[in-house]
Amino acid sequence: MGFADSVSLHGQKVSLVPLAHSHQEDLAEALKDGELWTLWYTNIPTPERLHAEIDRRLDLQSKGSMLPFAVIDKSSAAAVGMTTFMNIDAVNRRVEIGSTWYRKQVQRSAVNTECKLLLLTYAFEQLRCIAVEFRTHFFNQQSRAAILRLGARLDGILRQHQIAGNGTLRDTCVYSILDGEWPAVKSHLSHRLNPTTHQTS
Repeated sequence: MGFADSVSLHGQKVSLVPLAHSHQEDLAEALKDGELWTLWYTNIPTPERLHAEIDRRLDLQSKGSMLPFAVIDKSSAAAVGMTTFMNIDAVNRRVEIGSTWYRKQVQRSAVNTECKLLLLTYAFEQLRCIAVEFRTHFFNQQSRAAILRLGARLDGILRQHQIAGNGTLRDTCVYSILDGEWPAVKSHLSHRLNPTTHQTS
């Protein structure tokens, strides 16, 4: 099983399917919900740049460094966002979950929790990763809070790590979950999704 081999992952509310240009129309509408590209601390494409962004992600997959997914909301059968395994390091059995965005309508819902549970389960239980990483902009407080809610821990902050598209310098917050931490994190995420079926005595 290759780290960049296409795969579909299915949950109760969402499915993660291989990203394709057939998702472009849905994703363009998703981008418009909240005008996500206007957030200065993110790198989300405009609807006009979406075709090129899909091409970019598929090219990185062909080179073995990314596995991109479209996030499908099962209730509507529409694509509501994108996510990836990126910066794949198969030799050291590490991946980063990132380049993720969702339409505003499904933000702060169970969608992100289930997506992360599906991705983490695949990373740790199928790919046998020893660590899964998350990175985000220092000023992206919503993303930082969401990563902490998953159960990831802050490894550190890379100061002046990148020059952003608007010319500002980005400090990058690096978080991770280790394979030894995964059983507890899995229980935590499963409980958040189905609290009544994960009671403890």
